[in-house]
Amino acid sequence: MRKLYRIGLAGAVVASVSLAGLIAWPIGQPLAHIPLKGDVNRGAYMARASGCISCHTNFAKRGAPLAGGVVLETPFGTLYSPNLTTDPDHGIGGWTQAQFARAIREGVSPKGHAYYPAFPYPFYANFSDQEVADLWAAFQTVPPVAEPSRPPQMDFPFNQRWGLKLWRAAFLEPPGTEPVAGKGEVWNRGRELVEGAGHCAACHTPRNLAGARKSDTQHLQGSDALPGGEKAPAIDHLTLAGKGWDVASLAYALRTGITPEGDAFGGSMGEVVLYGTSFLTEADRTAITTYLMDEHEGG
Repeated sequence: MRKLYRIGLAGAVVASVSLAGLIAWPIGQPLAHIPLKGDVNRGAYMARASGCISCHTNFAKRGAPLAGGVVLETPFGTLYSPNLTTDPDHGIGGWTQAQFARAIREGVSPKGHAYYPAFPYPFYANFSDQEVADLWAAFQTVPPVAEPSRPPQMDFPFNQRWGLKLWRAAFLEPPGTEPVAGKGEVWNRGRELVEGAGHCAACHTPRNLAGARKSDTQHLQGSDALPGGEKAPAIDHLTLAGKGWDVASLAYALRTGITPEGDAFGGSMGEVVLYGTSFLTEADRTAITTYLMDEHEGG
């Protein structure tokens, strides 16, 4: 009996030490300043392409631009998009450029905590130093708004942020934005936008019980479980072609929100167009649709 007790006690000690080690385990790369001058206009364009405006502005309550407060109801609890204005207390006005870069590309907060993957940082991992510098320059022009960010209301055990370290180890995947030989400049630009900044797969790919994308088998094949009960249709090349879409009609829809049938995008996709893709150049919208309408790896 004493032997069993000692074994059980030893196991408990090992488990406690392992948990303490996991909680203390640092994530992310060391902070490093990017010695490049950012371009405000390029950064503003990048912010539009990346969906920053639509995700961090509470249009339903006439909120200030990028002041956060958008509600995301998930199977794990409720998240609220944070304040990204230059307010030093409630926004990112007290951040350094290096902290901003790590948050964008690695999903790590200035305090070293992991962000929930509702923030699409996995898609931004390949942003170049110049792109990050441009984004940083653009965000420095956002007027401060003293609106506190609401903390996540997550159910146990999902409210334990150290558990996100395990999630990252198991499911975090690099974005597939690298150029593919033989596909051409337009197709590869579309790949960069769809699989990177545009993070289309965040909504248009189904997820498993842990909230990770089923990228290997169902990339861009739609999701019935978006925050707030919304659904996202499949946008893989076979489905799009089967529904009569082509490059021109899809590019037009990304500019206007109007489908070939005369219908209009609603819900989140309507906001994506209104505050995002409608601001892109015609060349970039054509690149996106060229990539989506063509067979590609993972599609």
